[in-house]
Amino acid sequence: MSVWGPLAARFEQPRPRRMLTLDGGGIRGVITLEILAELERKLAQALGAGTDFRLCDVFDYVGGTSTGAIIAAGVARGMTTSELLQIYRDHGEEMFDKAFLLHRLRNLYRSEPLAALLQEKFGADTDLGPQHLRSLLLVVTQNLTTDSPWPVSSNPLARYNDTARADCNLRIPLWKLVRASTAAPVYFPPEVLHWDLDDPDKAFVFVDGGMTPYNNPAFLMYRMATSEAHRLCWPTGERQLLLVSIGTGAAANAGPEADAAHRNLFSNVANIPGNLMYAATVDQDISCRTVGRCVFGAPIDRELGDLIPRDADGAPRPLEQDLGRAFLYVRYNAELSRVGLDDLGLNDVDPEEVQKLDSVRSIGDLSRVGQAAARQVSLDHLGPFLKT
Repeated sequence: MSVWGPLAARFEQPRPRRMLTLDGGGIRGVITLEILAELERKLAQALGAGTDFRLCDVFDYVGGTSTGAIIAAGVARGMTTSELLQIYRDHGEEMFDKAFLLHRLRNLYRSEPLAALLQEKFGADTDLGPQHLRSLLLVVTQNLTTDSPWPVSSNPLARYNDTARADCNLRIPLWKLVRASTAAPVYFPPEVLHWDLDDPDKAFVFVDGGMTPYNNPAFLMYRMATSEAHRLCWPTGERQLLLVSIGTGAAANAGPEADAAHRNLFSNVANIPGNLMYAATVDQDISCRTVGRCVFGAPIDRELGDLIPRDADGAPRPLEQDLGRAFLYVRYNAELSRVGLDDLGLNDVDPEEVQKLDSVRSIGDLSRVGQAAARQVSLDHLGPFLKT
């Protein structure tokens, strides 16, 4: 029997491939979902599909980090964006439930409500086997025991996904893997995963995948889909590979002025983790725009611009011209600064509130931000991949 199981007809034959990656960002995953909802709506309409349409029918490989892992797992399982949005709206506060006062010094939120919710939505016994997923799935975690990023994929060809192994990745319960990816230090306690119940050395402690360089897992997925090490070996090329990356909103934290570099030292130190995550997210984006061909994305900065290939007159080069890049790349996100929100027509939204990872009281505003950002979505960005 094929290692692909019920997915054999889809994955054993070569064809152009489409990939989707989703950033981490706590409750700001609502922004991601509103953008995804518009993409889902437009795809269903263009393909003449009915209510049975799912994003996993179009995207062959879906990956995410932290809150993006929750969404990616739902998409790979065949859930609609409306179902996933309802989870965030109905259970946002439950997912970030306040910890008991005596435990407040160790973590601000209890993990039990989130763990129970993930078991309910994904199934307590659901693992990464192809019989449980409708597309390939990538979940990014951070292994504290080995002090290294652990991106775990459902790719059955991968070395550590061989079902003959006692420590096969595919046997890890999906809900536990997603819970590990969302175990943000301070917010949630770590998650312990057992790769082999008979071998204590195969038990590891995990925290949020956002603590890795892959809070935006876009370029990571490209590597895992194409490199020989991961054995999937999808062909590269602008007509062979599409990567759509969706963020949870971005806003760089302003630092001290030059004449006040040492002012409020504690505040400066406290911002370091967030600054590093932001920098890593941007770096993944730049790598994708450099190796791949960027079709759409906001400017990176004033020097780089948007890195969309243009002609001498500054017009984007038509996609009919193959420039020899490794893949087509689309980046959708929202700017959560005061200027960015004003540009979206959201003058009444407080940027400090929607920038927080745990601002469950702002779910309504986050939805409005996502819906405004979703106006970026165009099927023209998919080029030839809509037809294939």
